[in-house]
Amino acid sequence: MSIKQLPSYLHGEHVGPWAIFLEQIDRVTPHLDQYAGWVDTLRRPKRCLIVDVPIRMDDGTVHHFEGYRVQHNISRGPGKGGVRYHPDVTLSEVMALAGWMTIKNAAVNLPYGGAKGGVRVDPQALSPAELERMTRRYTSEIGIIIGPEHDIPAPDVNTNEKIMAWMMDTYSMNVGATTPGVVTGKPVSLGGSLGRRDATGRGCYIVAREAMARIGMRMAGARVAIQGYGNVGNAAARAFHDAGARIVAVQDAGGTIHAPGGLDPHALCRHLDGGGALADFPGAGKIPQEDFWSVDCEVLLPAALENQITVANAGAIRARLLVEGANGPTAPQAEDILLDRGVLVVPDVLANAGGVTVSYFEWVQNSASYFWTEADIHDRLDRALTEAFRAIWQVAEDKRIPLRTAAFVVACARVLEARALRGLYP
Repeated sequence: MSIKQLPSYLHGEHVGPWAIFLEQIDRVTPHLDQYAGWVDTLRRPKRCLIVDVPIRMDDGTVHHFEGYRVQHNISRGPGKGGVRYHPDVTLSEVMALAGWMTIKNAAVNLPYGGAKGGVRVDPQALSPAELERMTRRYTSEIGIIIGPEHDIPAPDVNTNEKIMAWMMDTYSMNVGATTPGVVTGKPVSLGGSLGRRDATGRGCYIVAREAMARIGMRMAGARVAIQGYGNVGNAAARAFHDAGARIVAVQDAGGTIHAPGGLDPHALCRHLDGGGALADFPGAGKIPQEDFWSVDCEVLLPAALENQITVANAGAIRARLLVEGANGPTAPQAEDILLDRGVLVVPDVLANAGGVTVSYFEWVQNSASYFWTEADIHDRLDRALTEAFRAIWQVAEDKRIPLRTAAFVVACARVLEARALRGLYP
């Protein structure tokens, strides 16, 4: 698609993550059959909101932050997607993340559209009071488009339960009624769901288990390397470890460690929670950051930020299975290299859908004011992701296409069918 075909506000956003999303849509278009005529719907976000977030700092000065909320597509239901705080947040990134949420929600057949939000800020540079004031002002600014039937935010990079509690409270105060369903990923005491914190990482394990079974890879003794050890990475590590796999390498912002015989992720969590650094974890050796990609392993799980696997390092990867715990961690050209080498790539829109699936469970529980046990959550999550994986795997086999393309085929067909059935409002 030429730049001239883009809406005027996107002319400066034809590079970066949004460009990757557009390329993925271009790759799937030939497989959409009768729905291909509606595909431009996916190339244009439904709504992009850019907001000024002024707050008074602790020293009395006023500082302005830039915030975003993008609703990519709402044909199948209200927008759904997280909010991230990061100094590198851009409109291009938030649009792409919203687009991937559209695909992700449809791929696992959730009744949601895709949305995403973010504030360009280093949250570590703010005091707790400044962080709360910024969160509340951002929530007020995007309050004109969010709501339990409109768009439901959730945690993402550098946001958590506490921030969701502030968002819920701010929205509730502005509308004059306690509204727990406006966000998910809340504390359990405020209507959050049991099992939500580990859901994304647990989901990575579930889809990896299904993929391993289909390529004849045993879980017991399988070597797993994980990039990123936040909620996603450490939950996935614990699930793999408890199922008999070996965690042989971990990388985060604090360094890279390697333990060929495997390390205990539960002990690593305790070490990090106690203030220890990853590089100082006993029983594992430090290795250079760039050597992480060439570690001998069967399963590689990138669970950090986007665009981590590129043409420069894809050739070094030795894993047979790559499971994308992060959003957009693999550049399209890098994936081509991996596929040519026989690496099975389970795409982010399926692999990390556990979080939004349990967010859906939370939203349903909030609507009904009736809450399920953690065992119920685990069972429902396992069933939902297993069924989604089987459907996508079948399309990949039938059409002889990669899993990512198959996931996009399934998801885009669902979204565009809804768009076609709803028609155009005059």
